[in-house]
Amino acid sequence: MFNLPLVAALIAIMLAQIIKIPIQFFITKELNLNLAFSTGGMPSSHSAAVCALTTGVGIVDGITSMTFAVSFVFSIIIMFDASGVRRQAGEQAIVINQLLKDFQYFVDEAKQWNKKEKFTKQEELKELLGHQPIEVFFGGLSGVGITFLLYFLL
Repeated sequence: MFNLPLVAALIAIMLAQIIKIPIQFFITKELNLNLAFSTGGMPSSHSAAVCALTTGVGIVDGITSMTFAVSFVFSIIIMFDASGVRRQAGEQAIVINQLLKDFQYFVDEAKQWNKKEKFTKQEELKELLGHQPIEVFFGGLSGVGITFLLYFLL
């Protein structure tokens, strides 16, 4: 039997991740294929997935079912987290990365580190973790749309 909520959620994740590449290219004129495997960006694949899942559960089990209620609350929490906590963590990563660069520059200039071996380069923290509210909105909207499209086509 065809599991509409599961298939819709998986397709929504894949499409949301893939569509990030042309959207980013259109905005920055730079082709970055790694966006298909990264977090953050437009649209939110997390929002697309949970909205597709919840819409599929609503179609299959009905919007008065307990499964729909659980999925709906789960979706709200995921979308809130994507636009809130994870976004703030990304903004903090930007500041921390700049502090590390500034500190390294200070150390290099103050103590003439040119004569000694360089420290191992520290890996920067990932800055693109969360989503702006518009990215969450369009992620959710794409998840709902994909699910209805699958339902009517199949």
